Amino acid sequence: YSIGKSTEGRDLWCLEVTARNVGNPDRKPAMYIDGNIHGNEVQAGEVIAYTGWYLCHQYGRLDKVTSLLNDYVFYLVPMVNPDGRDFWLHDSDGAMSGRSGSQPTDNDRDGVCDEDDCEDLNGDGVITQMRMKDVHGRYKRHPDYPECLMIRAKDDELGEFTLLGWEGTDNDGDDRVNEDGRGGYDLNRNWAFDWQPGYIQYGARDYPFSQPECRAIAQFVLAHPNIAAAQCYHNSGGMILRGPGNENGAMQPADERLLIFIGRHGERILPYYRSIVSWKDLYTTWGDEDTWFYGARGILAYTNEMWTPRNLYKADGSPSDEDEAEFMKHVLLGDGMVAWREYDHPTYGRIEIGGFRKEWGRTPPSFLLEEELHRNMAFTLYHAGTMPLLRIGDVSVEPLGPGLFKVWVTIENQRLAPTRTAHDVRHRISPPDIVSIAGNGIKVISAGRVMDRFFKRVEAVESRPERVELDTVDGMDEARVQFIVQGSGAITVTVDSAKGGLLRKDGSL
Repeated sequence: YSIGKSTEGRDLWCLEVTARNVGNPDRKPAMYIDGNIHGNEVQAGEVIAYTGWYLCHQYGRLDKVTSLLNDYVFYLVPMVNPDGRDFWLHDSDGAMSGRSGSQPTDNDRDGVCDEDDCEDLNGDGVITQMRMKDVHGRYKRHPDYPECLMIRAKDDELGEFTLLGWEGTDNDGDDRVNEDGRGGYDLNRNWAFDWQPGYIQYGARDYPFSQPECRAIAQFVLAHPNIAAAQCYHNSGGMILRGPGNENGAMQPADERLLIFIGRHGERILPYYRSIVSWKDLYTTWGDEDTWFYGARGILAYTNEMWTPRNLYKADGSPSDEDEAEFMKHVLLGDGMVAWREYDHPTYGRIEIGGFRKEWGRTPPSFLLEEELHRNMAFTLYHAGTMPLLRIGDVSVEPLGPGLFKVWVTIENQRLAPTRTAHDVRHRISPPDIVSIAGNGIKVISAGRVMDRFFKRVEAVESRPERVELDTVDGMDEARVQFIVQGSGAITVTVDSAKGGLLRKDGSL
């Protein structure tokens, strides 16, 4: 189903995947996964489509997948930015501008929007680079890989070329080339937590959620309080990023410990990937999506930067430029390169156009794509498997006198993540977990949370004793609640947790 529309009116499709014949899908703990918020990061959308296919294909065949879909629901949004993805895939001019959304933007502040983008000057269907022969230029061809590599000339020797950037011309007469391409903002800086305006954070647009794509996703998440985990896919660099996006951003120690634990497992699942903190190990961002998931919604979230060139040779170190050129020559058999050809440029005169295709470097070669998709999916499914899974354990009834009973209820969390993160509890983002008891002909006299089951110390509620609020049920732990009940007959114990599900268990006095 569609959860909204893009700037150009394309649907933002969501694949909802769960075992609909097991439990209520609306009350199962959920994982939200999206990709392609930057249009040129196309494998981000592919991994989500792959995840949907794999979950459906393996349900009933693999016990792990079957239990995941029985217990949880997945919301998969392959394309946050379908406009940018379509432009990058189908328009040769999308070499640079496909990353952005498509709302016209005056990047060079000349009163005209999007008037000076890259152009396919020689009509070969791809945007590549321009260079000009120039003995005073500072670059020359690599002696071993002259067809694809340029190296800097030594300070005391003449060069061969001046590099001129991507194909294009000065379309608006301002003596600059390609300075005002399509769009020119960043959908991953438009989220309403730690947002900052454009003079601090490039690409933020006018205000948080000004863009329809981000606004539609936020409205979807707000309408689904059962979302307990989130994953955003980008490229590239081989990183499992966790927040915060800035040095003073929101992060509670207990939540960080859990994110570190899951991320370390991710490093095993994804060879050559690093589990790191966004602001400290990469760069500072304001108003990004995974920061919003955690800061505004209390949801544990990661951003994976898919693909690392270290996977070309399965080596620990990063490949050199020569290594990559050798791979392109002998493994890809020259694919990834466009041969240099002369062209008469209206400003620069006789130049050459050619070099790397836009796909090279940011996306894996096609024969390595499935491995990249599967391993990233496997990490996400591992994360999903840590979401809270509640069970009502013992419901013990102890007579206290004629028609008076003590009822102890044990609520077990069989997974690693709590029903509410520490950040959620501190800022009261989602409602507390509620344990209640009901039955015809019974009256609840008092109730409270059992703080010490050995010494039977109970923290009593001050009002409405038929229900007890729990801040959270910690991962791999249990909580106990006591009710003092008057009456007889059947009783029903209910556990209502926004991110842990809705459970009921019957008993009798």
